Amino acid sequence: MNSIKKIFKEKSQNLLSIFFTAGFPKLNDTTAIINNLSSNGVDFIEVGLPYSDPLADGPTIQHSSSVALDNGMNLEVVFEQLFSIKENNKTPLVLMGYLNQIIKYGEHEFCQKVKECGIDTVIIPDLPMIEFENHYQELFKSYGIVNVFLITPHTSEERIRKIDSLTEAFIYVVASASITGAKGEISEQQIAYFNRINEMNLQSNLIVGFGISDNKTFTTACKYMNGAIIGSAFIKELDENGVNKIDSFIKSIKNC
Repeated sequence: MNSIKKIFKEKSQNLLSIFFTAGFPKLNDTTAIINNLSSNGVDFIEVGLPYSDPLADGPTIQHSSSVALDNGMNLEVVFEQLFSIKENNKTPLVLMGYLNQIIKYGEHEFCQKVKECGIDTVIIPDLPMIEFENHYQELFKSYGIVNVFLITPHTSEERIRKIDSLTEAFIYVVASASITGAKGEISEQQIAYFNRINEMNLQSNLIVGFGISDNKTFTTACKYMNGAIIGSAFIKELDENGVNKIDSFIKSIKNC
């Protein structure tokens, strides 16, 4: 069974996922961050592959990608880092990157490396659905990898239902039609959007991201979805304190 799907079998509510950019703030911080997040009870971890032209990232995550690339991070290095903790890491990892990275690295080579690192779930935001159905679905399946699709407040019901039929891990519910980054409290308009999604009675698990930054927004999001992903707020924490206060940050989110 897919590692993320297995988590939902064990825990269906209040799942906390943390996103960070591999190679930030320092090149070799990747494994320390994963180990720390795992020891602090994060349910699954989203590892961002730094990219020079991200599709939806706000200034905080863009900055982390620029720093990571300047640090010398690339796919070969991140795969080496992730492979080094494969045997001891107990928290499922999700790789988030862009289609051009896969094509440039080599589609089969990329998938083989992902598999070797013990990862079975990827998020490729700019992968067109038609390309997924015509090519990548079978490619990923041959390596035991599943793809996560994103939906936004502007996604049509027809497309959402199509995504639901293709989903094996979870649907990434983008909380607002904007780039990543904290937006303050969750608005009534966003709650109406969450309710609209729930009224569709989808078969897939739902994880919300974009703008989730603290205990209040996390708790609110979890009232409507299975859980939430926190990215920009965590990267700001890493930028200010390195890997030293991750435990305090996670406790503040969980309010424990």
